[in-house]
Amino acid sequence: MGYIGNQPVPEATQTRDSFTATSSQTTFTTSEGYSVGFVDVFMNGVRLNASDFTATDGSTIVLASGAATGDLLDVIAYETFKPSTAAGVASANTFTADQTISGELTVDSYNESYNAVTSTSNATTVDCETGNVFSHTLTENTTFTFSNPPASGTAYAFSLRIVQDASASGYTVTWPGSVDWASATAPTLTATASAVDWLVFSTVDGGTTWYGFVSGQALA
Repeated sequence: MGYIGNQPVPEATQTRDSFTATSSQTTFTTSEGYSVGFVDVFMNGVRLNASDFTATDGSTIVLASGAATGDLLDVIAYETFKPSTAAGVASANTFTADQTISGELTVDSYNESYNAVTSTSNATTVDCETGNVFSHTLTENTTFTFSNPPASGTAYAFSLRIVQDASASGYTVTWPGSVDWASATAPTLTATASAVDWLVFSTVDGGTTWYGFVSGQALA
């Protein structure tokens, strides 16, 4: 960990794989993989040029020319992060895969991904992998599907903004049979033109049961 003033600045972490080549060996498989474009390859301590190898699939290194028996190949992969935008401000890591944090997480603020989902052939899918806040403007009668919730034992919740069309066409919505509504009754959506209803859904068992609640109705 480096510092600017008294503020910690995270450094790029790295993993290393070392290989002893066999005669004419060209392909080497890393143990932890790599991010394409963030890998260095060394042959007998000499850093190879990009033209000397191919590293495009996230796991293997392919040499342009076969190694000799006993050649030592080192592959160093780097974790990427966003650079600091101001002195004294620690750099923020950027992650593209699921992350697990043990212990409490305390932040000053956080943002949630927002996605507008559409209906095709009377079907609308909310993909839980893509965010926690969704919006749908009615264009036809539609049946909702909630896909890709986390596995049982992990709590997940999302909010859904339903918008009536500008003509108040009275389109119907069919909810998944796994939704358990408060008081065992699905809400009646506001029927006026462009009205907004906010709904909240949560699960702790991988989507076997979704608990549905009305957050607000007849909003502008």
